[in-house]
Formats: sequence, C-alpha cells, structure tokens
Amino acid sequence: MNNKISKTLEFEKIKQQLQNFAATDQGKDQIQALQPETDPGKVVALQNETEDGRKVLRLKGGIPMPRLKSIRSHLKRLEIGGTLNGKEIAEIGRVLSTTREIIQFFQWFEDNEIPFFVLDELVARLVVLPEITRRIQATVYEDGTIQNDASPALKGIRTGIKQGEQNIRTKLDDIIRGNKASYLSDAIITIRNDRFVIPVKIEYRNQFGGIVHDQSSTGQTLYIEPQAILDLNNHLRQLAAQEKAEIERILYELSMEIEPFTQELYGNSEVLATLDFINAKARYADSLKATRPIISKENHIAIWKARHPLIDQNDVVANDLILGEAYQAIVITGPNTGGKTIMLKTLGIIQMMGQSGLQIPADEDSQIGIFTEIFADIGDEQSIEQSLSTFSSHMTNIVSILNQIDDKSLVLLDELGSGTDPQEGASLAISILDYIGGIGSYVMATTHYPELKAYGYNRSGTINASMEFNGETLAPTYRLQIGVPGRSNAFDISKRLGLIPSIIDQARSFIDVDSQNLNEMIADLEQKRRVTEKESLQLQEQLEESDKLLADLKRANEKLETNKEKVIEDAKKEANKLVDTAKEEAEFLLQEIREMQLNMGTSGSIKEHELIDLRKQFNDLRQEESLVKNKVLRKEKEKKMFKPGDEVMTETYGQRGTLVEKKGNAEWVVQMGIMKMKLPESDLRLIKEEPQQQRRQRQIATVKSASSSHVATQLDLRGQRYEEALAEVDQYLDAALLAGYPQVTIVHGKGTGALRKGVGDLLKRHPQVLSYEYAAVNAGGNGATIVTFRG
Repeated sequence: MNNKISKTLEFEKIKQQLQNFAATDQGKDQIQALQPETDPGKVVALQNETEDGRKVLRLKGGIPMPRLKSIRSHLKRLEIGGTLNGKEIAEIGRVLSTTREIIQFFQWFEDNEIPFFVLDELVARLVVLPEITRRIQATVYEDGTIQNDASPALKGIRTGIKQGEQNIRTKLDDIIRGNKASYLSDAIITIRNDRFVIPVKIEYRNQFGGIVHDQSSTGQTLYIEPQAILDLNNHLRQLAAQEKAEIERILYELSMEIEPFTQELYGNSEVLATLDFINAKARYADSLKATRPIISKENHIAIWKARHPLIDQNDVVANDLILGEAYQAIVITGPNTGGKTIMLKTLGIIQMMGQSGLQIPADEDSQIGIFTEIFADIGDEQSIEQSLSTFSSHMTNIVSILNQIDDKSLVLLDELGSGTDPQEGASLAISILDYIGGIGSYVMATTHYPELKAYGYNRSGTINASMEFNGETLAPTYRLQIGVPGRSNAFDISKRLGLIPSIIDQARSFIDVDSQNLNEMIADLEQKRRVTEKESLQLQEQLEESDKLLADLKRANEKLETNKEKVIEDAKKEANKLVDTAKEEAEFLLQEIREMQLNMGTSGSIKEHELIDLRKQFNDLRQEESLVKNKVLRKEKEKKMFKPGDEVMTETYGQRGTLVEKKGNAEWVVQMGIMKMKLPESDLRLIKEEPQQQRRQRQIATVKSASSSHVATQLDLRGQRYEEALAEVDQYLDAALLAGYPQVTIVHGKGTGALRKGVGDLLKRHPQVLSYEYAAVNAGGNGATIVTFRG
C-alpha cells in the first residue's frame, strides 16, 4: 500500500499511540514496521493475534511483559567471537528469566484448557536455558555490575580493596583531626584521579609533602595526596587493576558459555517481542473500546458507530459507515465545518487499522473490506515549490490516483472539483465520479456543489449524504445522514445574525425555483428523518431489551429442564445407595440385638422402641426415585397386588405381619403379633412363600418367645431408688409394647414427688407413648400414672 496514504490519514500517529503500550525495544520495532496487509489470510491471522491478546487481557489482566532491551547486537558480537560487558550480559539474563516467567504464566491457560488462535504455538517456541540463566544470575546484577561471588579471586581482591580504603581513610582522619587541621581549607577527604586527597591551603602546601593532583577554581586550595598515604594509594591502584583484569576474565568466560545458545536467544527474543506486540495491540484496543471486525470477501463495508481513533473518545461523534453492497459511491454535500472531511478520514483510518490486524473503534459485528490500495486527496496540498494553484495541486493528485485505481481500490476525495469555476468544477466532479464508478472502485467524496445532489439520485450505485446541522442553533452535530443531501444554511444564519430582512428576501429571489424547492425538500426530509430515527431508536431499544429477556428466559428454562431431573435423580440414587449400605449393616446388628432381647426377657436393657425408631430413621433417609423415568421401579410397583392374608414386611418398623383388611385406597390393617396397625400400602413389601416346614418352625419359635416374656400390666416402683426406678420404667415400657398392651399402670407413690416427676419426664420423651395421666382418686390418685400407647 502506498506510503502517502499513511501520512494523509495519520496512520503514523496510530502507531505512536500503539507504541505507548509496548514494553520491549523489539516489540516497538514491530509496531513501527506495521502496515496494512492486502492478503485476506494475513489480515485474519493478525486479527487472531489481537483477539488472543484481548482474551489474556480479559482473563488475567494481560501478558506480564517487563521492559526489555534488544539483544540482537549483543548476539551478533558473540557470533564473531566478541566479549560482552556486564550490562549486555544482564540484558540477556533478563530475556532468559522473562522466558521462564512467560512459560509459567501461560501454564494456567493450558491447565484450564483455554484455547488460543496463535499464542499456544508462540509460547511453545520459547526455550528455557536453566544452566545459563543461573550462571548469569549468580555472576551479574541487573544493572550490569559483577557480583562479589562471581569468583573466589574477585571476592578476595574486593575484600583487599575495602580494607585498603579503610586504612587510607584512617590515616587521613588522623591528619584532618590532628595539629595540622588548621592548614586545611576544609576537614574532608575526597578523591582526585582515583586517589584519596585532602584540600590544603596553598600557603601550607609543603606541610604534608606528597603529590598535588588538582587545585580549586580560585587557586587558593590544592588537593594533595600526603606522603603518608602514597604507598597505600599505590597498593589500592594495584588491587583495582587486578579487579579489572579478573572482571574481564569472568566476562570472557561467561560470554563463551552463552555463545553456543545464540540461536535459541534469537528465537526467544523474537517470540517475546511478538508477545509484547500482541499485548500492546490488545491494550490499545481496550483503551479505544474497540472490537474485532468481520472481514468481507466482497469488500462490503458496514461499520457501526464508527469513531475516529485520534479524537478524544469522550467527545467523538459515532456514525454508521455503509459502502459496497447497496452502493459503491457516497457523495457528502453541504457547507464546510460540518465534519465531512472527518468522515473521509474515519473511513480510511479504520480500514487501515483493520487491515493491519488492529481492532477498530466501532460496535460489534462491524465489517470491513480488503483493499489493495487506499487513495486520498484530502486538504490543501498546494505545492509552493512548483508554483501550483490549489486546483492544480488537487487535480495533479487526482490524475495520479485515477492512473492507479482498480476494482480493489478505495478512493477518498475531499471537496472534489473545488478551486475553480463552480460550473466547471461540478462538471469535472461528476465526470471523475463516473470514471471511478466505471472501473469499480469504491469512493467517498465530499463537495459543496449543489449539482452533485441530483447526481446522487440519478446514478445507480451512488447515494447522497450530508452532515447534520442543529435546526435551532445552526451548529453542526457531526452526525452523518445517509440518503439526505446537504443544504445551505446561509440565509438562516444571516437572518439569525441580524442581516436586514429585505436583503435576505432579495437574495432569495435570485435563487431559481428549482434550487429553492430542492432546499425545501431537503429540509422536509431532514425533519421526517429525525422523527423516524427517534421512533426507530426507541423501537430498537425496546426490541433489544425484549430479545435479551427472551434469550435469558430460554437459557434459564433450558438449563433448568436439562439439569433438574438429572440432578435430583442422581442425588436420590446416591443417597439411597449410602442408606442401603448402612441399613444392611445395621439390620444384621438389630437382628442380633432382638434375639438377645428375647433371650433376656423383661430384665434386659435393650429398648425395642429405640430399635424401631432407628429403623424408621434409616427408611426416612430413602428418596423416592421418579417412576416416570425409572421403568424398572415402575414395573416393581405394579407387581404389588395385595390381598387379605398375605404376609408382608413393614418397611418402617421392619416387622413381619399379615394383611387383615384394606382401608381406603392405599392403606391396610396389618396384624403384627398381638398388635394391629393401619399402614400405607407404600410401606408394605410382600414376602415370598416359605416352605411349610420353615414356616412351622418360625411360628413355634415365635410362640415360645412370646410365652417366655410374660409382662404384668402394672409396675410398682415404691421403695426403689430414683435411678434404678427410671431404668426399670424404661425396660418395662419396651416389654409392654412387645406384649401388645394398649395401656399400663406405673405405681410410683407420692413421697417427695421427685420420682413422680422423673417418670413424667421419661413418658413425655417416649415416642410410643400416646398419653399419660394420674390414676383416679380411688385407684391411687397422683401416686400412680396410667400410660396409653399409640395404636
């Protein structure tokens, strides 16, 4: 693409802004070399890079790229056998440590399986050199100075230098504080020519001996190295020379160690520069609230709410720019200062940004084309050196443009045909537009010639446009009006400024009727457009809000329907699995405990009601699974055809029983031993027929256990201690329940009332006690409590 367009549309300023977001020298070099691409594949690849950068910025705040100097010159010197200085080696070390940090940073994205277009491949090209990295970090500080521990010899030399300086300062301190202190201009120790000296008044120069190294600007003070420290200074200089030689040796050896890895370092620095470049593009896009453009293969431009990137984003006016599909030429008419030129530049600069891989300052779903060339004739390009007029300068540029355009070109023409006779200029403008249209180039042109207003109506593929003016203030709003030609506001402005009405009326009479009718038609169109646009905007906002609500509802409903049944069923199955496992283990223990209880009789300490409650708690944990979805469970339920006389197992109490009669639609009276209970059908499970011999043995065992557990209907606690009495009450209640008694009497006496209260508290907590009350007066009164069990 021609270099002139970058200057005309100020693309260089875009690159300057972009460089502010770069951290590395090589990254800035890549930005400086940035140019619009004409290959659609390359444009898409560059846009993919920027999109990756936006994703990293959104998820992790951007790529953590430090300031890095270019190391290309350092590596070239290594390749020819040169030795690097400490600062250069430190800069290489910075690249290596950054390489390691970047790899670690992108590990998070890999662990979370977050995909990229290009960043994965770029990061995979980075090479970690741990040994060289550690060697550099152990030898050189970040500012390039050599560390004391770089070698034992260097450490020893520097220790000697430090001790030597201390000895010299001690000697000089004795002098400046001694009896010759008055000979000094100032009681300080300083350095001249890398040697320690003291400031001596010129008249006392011979008092200290030694060597004069400098004098003050007035000549009244001499900086003398006293004879007493000459040898010490000489020794210090020798140590300094040894230090320099040792540092050179260390740097040489380290340079030779780095040299075999120059290709890896070249590759790392290039990758880091590209990552920095991508990161800068992402940050720049974020600052502009830019979006990724859609690339149109047909070069159809549809940029929604386009904003010029070099205008303050808080002040810039956004406009829709549409070109290519319905029409290939836009002619913007109307007076100056309305923003026509900005429209040309906005279209051109956004198109250049998009083709360079930058995201564009516009709304989502904006679309750009791929042009092989963008040409522009904008502003006053008069050549003083060639003594060309404004018209000649513009025409020379347009001639050059017309000689280069093709059907893949975008042409931007500002004030087409201006600078000459209006009639001739308008005719030339029309002819030029016809020629461009015949070639197939896309064109946006501005003009103030009224003749071109009719051109937009008469030529297919061409549409009129204008910049809106406020009808009350007659000030520009900088909003582009597609389909509405511009009209002159000269008469209205003159009237508002106080020009005599008769002058304005006479001026109107000079305008032909067609021109007046055209202006009136344009004014009417503008009024209707504003009303329609306002109504359209309101409808659009309502429609968007409705669409958003509908989409949210659909998503929520789909998610609910998809997950509800599955989550509930999975949870029930998992819970039932855990309950069944625990129940199987507990059932075995309960059976053993019940056998022990039957063997122990009423004197045992096992509470049957607690066993029943425990079993019920297990069963309550079970969750009913959906029969609609679970065909197996549904069929099993259908198999439950109960009839009187069937033997069943009660799920709640874990007891065997016999069905007596049906009550209602889903309840049965069940005989369990001497007890009859009304239970829901869902709580019953049919027991398979047993062989006759086994059933007979079980019945005999049941009769034996029942006969061996005779229980009285009254319990007498009088004379017993409190704790023993309550324990006996607890056991008695269980035995009475097993015996099937509906009601029993507990005699506790009157006494202090403590035992009576304890018995009442125990009965209140017992789950199988329906009610309890004191006996009648003639049956013991409050000395006995009658207990009624649940049926």
